[in-house]
Amino acid sequence: MRLNTVIKTFTVLFVLMVMTVAAASAATVEEKRQAIRNVTNETLNEVYSVQPKARDAVANAAGYAAFTITDAKLIFFGGGAGKGMAVDNNTGQEIFMKTGDVQFGFGLGIKKYEVLFVFGTQKAFSDFINSGWQFGGQATAAATDSVSGDSLQGAISVGPDVWMYQLTDKGLEVSVTVRGIRYYKDSDLN
Repeated sequence: MRLNTVIKTFTVLFVLMVMTVAAASAATVEEKRQAIRNVTNETLNEVYSVQPKARDAVANAAGYAAFTITDAKLIFFGGGAGKGMAVDNNTGQEIFMKTGDVQFGFGLGIKKYEVLFVFGTQKAFSDFINSGWQFGGQATAAATDSVSGDSLQGAISVGPDVWMYQLTDKGLEVSVTVRGIRYYKDSDLN
């Protein structure tokens, strides 16, 4: 009985995800871009409401990237996908991006979360945009630097000159586990 309920739940969720993809596919390129801009602004506002000093960190950074990601996990395997964009603060250029991840381990459920990356240098921003990143393991260091001081409070250092804020429906996530996840340019929207 319990297994039957789980299967029905995931079937309904799968159908909803397919319908969402179909609806998103019908939109024009500019409508898709605008939808991502809107989500990016929502992510920024959510981070700013939880961590007001993040506004200064983003404003003083070389650039930033914001993503909304949905993960699903069924028993031992899971995965997710998302969309977002990166913005070069020096030029204002928008780079539309995608993300995908794979998870292994025990669990069950679906989770939606937002990720905001803040890049301290142009090199860190450029590396993220042009190389696509792949993460594995866990990021645990709290971030502050000699330039921004406490403006990066609540962020996690995930690389040289790169900090990440991660929000779930429960707020800022203190412990951030970054699984096999890849960020890359969206060739359809750039």
